[in-house]
Amino acid sequence: MPRIVGIDIPGEKRIEIALTYIFGIGLSSSKKILKKARIDPNRRASTLNVEEINKLKEVIKNYKVEGDLRKDLITNIKRLKDIGCWRGARHIKKLPVRGQRTKTNNRTVRGNVRKTVGSGRRSAPAPK
Repeated sequence: MPRIVGIDIPGEKRIEIALTYIFGIGLSSSKKILKKARIDPNRRASTLNVEEINKLKEVIKNYKVEGDLRKDLITNIKRLKDIGCWRGARHIKKLPVRGQRTKTNNRTVRGNVRKTVGSGRRSAPAPK
């Protein structure tokens, strides 16, 4: 199980997919990294030797990943909150930021706590 940028990437997966376990590297950037490092994307991560892992580390140095990227995201959101813009206010209220509807379909942001209830009217008892 190779360790790159402080993350243990799974050895049984193809290196193209295994690199996506690093925060900030998706499939397209993973392909670009492997192309620059001249590594076959179909190889398993556990079959990489030390030289190839070092090549990957050198190429990934040019990308903003893991802690640096998380820190930037947090500071960007904090800036939005501080200037009091609409997106910042939505972040403060823990509501969807990008214009999604809120009457329904935002359980992931609001949480599963608030359930929709009926009208409160009880149904009539069934006739005998």
